[in-house]
Amino acid sequence: MRSKSGNSLQVIAVRVELAIEQRLRLLAETTGRSQSFFLKQLIEKGIDAMEDTWLPQEVVARVRCGDLPAQRRGTTLDLFGDSIFDR
Repeated sequence: MRSKSGNSLQVIAVRVELAIEQRLRLLAETTGRSQSFFLKQLIEKGIDAMEDTWLPQEVVARVRCGDLPAQRRGTTLDLFGDSIFDR
């Protein structure tokens, strides 16, 4: 099913090890759901724990109240510590 224009969903690309991709594919094929469904579940159910680990408590409190801090272009780091805009 295609999403309608104006949809607030965003596409995110991520690289994973072959074994992880195979496990995800097996899960999707066995259950009849998409890989995207399971990735979305992982993110939605795991982001709270990651915020608690990586963000200062005052930022977490603001985020959970719906007050998302503005993002500064060029300062977002990927998992390897590189700015995603420096590539």
